[in-house]
Amino acid sequence: MCRNIRTLHNFEPPASEDEVRAAAVQYVRKISGSTKPSQANAEAFERAVDAVADASRTLLDSLVTTAPPKDREAEAAKARARSAARYAA
Repeated sequence: MCRNIRTLHNFEPPASEDEVRAAAVQYVRKISGSTKPSQANAEAFERAVDAVADASRTLLDSLVTTAPPKDREAEAAKARARSAARYAA
């Protein structure tokens, strides 16, 4: 999985459309090997992003869990702590 794609399921508040689209863009960039497509491929790239975003939203809306929703700030703090430990000088 691309490092920039974050888990979007089971958060309060739920993932926004912008977050879902950003994850879709990262996914399409990763599999296409291109961060910015050429003009000839721009339309295909955008169609792929739209399709992945739609599929992702459908998946997120369909998933069920009995676990309590995660807190975004608490998860971000955990990620910062892991990063600090990993990159400590």
